[in-house]
Amino acid sequence: MLFNSYEFIFLFLPISLIIFFSIGGKGHHRIAIAWLVGASLFFYAWWNPAYLGLMLISILFNYAIGVALANKTHKLTLTFGIGVNLFLLGYFKYANFFVDNLNQLTGTNYHLETILLPLAISFFTFQ
Repeated sequence: MLFNSYEFIFLFLPISLIIFFSIGGKGHHRIAIAWLVGASLFFYAWWNPAYLGLMLISILFNYAIGVALANKTHKLTLTFGIGVNLFLLGYFKYANFFVDNLNQLTGTNYHLETILLPLAISFFTFQ
């Protein structure tokens, strides 16, 4: 489902907004936000359900790092969190590039299956 598809514009978006504002209008703001998070994950999974697990793990990892940093700031915890996020982003964006260049430089024939870049991984990583 794309943002400009009929399914998004005439089905997903109106249903999501109506439910969000209905719940929020009754004063249940946390439930409304939970609904919006669930709808967002559903939208993300519509593109490729296999990457939903990756996204959930990334969200939970970053939440845990945030909680650890909120309790007490440690440079090591912050560095570890940033490093894991950059590794994940680098793997999906540049692994095929590095393997292809390594093969050309060394004359080897290593093969790495084509890695599809998960939708909005850069946005979620830097957000």
